[in-house]
Amino acid sequence: MKTLADINPQHLAQLLIKFGINLCPVSAEDNIPGSYWGAPEAGIIGNQLYVRPDTPIHSALHESCHYICMDESRRSTLHTDTGGDYDEENAVCFLQIVLARYIEGTDPNALCTDMDEWGYTFRLGSANKWFVEDAEDAFNWLQAAKILDSTKQPTWKIRH
Repeated sequence: MKTLADINPQHLAQLLIKFGINLCPVSAEDNIPGSYWGAPEAGIIGNQLYVRPDTPIHSALHESCHYICMDESRRSTLHTDTGGDYDEENAVCFLQIVLARYIEGTDPNALCTDMDEWGYTFRLGSANKWFVEDAEDAFNWLQAAKILDSTKQPTWKIRH
């Protein structure tokens, strides 16, 4: 599983700041503030994304994508539990796969493999197969929210 230690974290920080998210590294031996699942999984409090060197990239992207996809009222009180409904969760998974291509040292296929290894479950049996063959509803949600454009490229905006 690819972790922050496997990439230059500055590349992730540069991606996330486009959405107003600050990457907040913590030391390898510390707990991760705002981590719903516990270390080494990423934590989020407001627009602060907390990670350690052993935090999986998919986890950092997943929590970040919740921030991007949630409405303003939830975002204003965000602490640890991102909440959201089924449609938002699918949109989050889709968006994290899209954003993987913008981080040097990873790509959508590698991210999908890590998502499968972690235990994400999709009707078609794998994250990649879902993304390619069965995620039109998630893409439509992201496009309606103006997070992705019609060519599946990020608009670099958060949901309002």
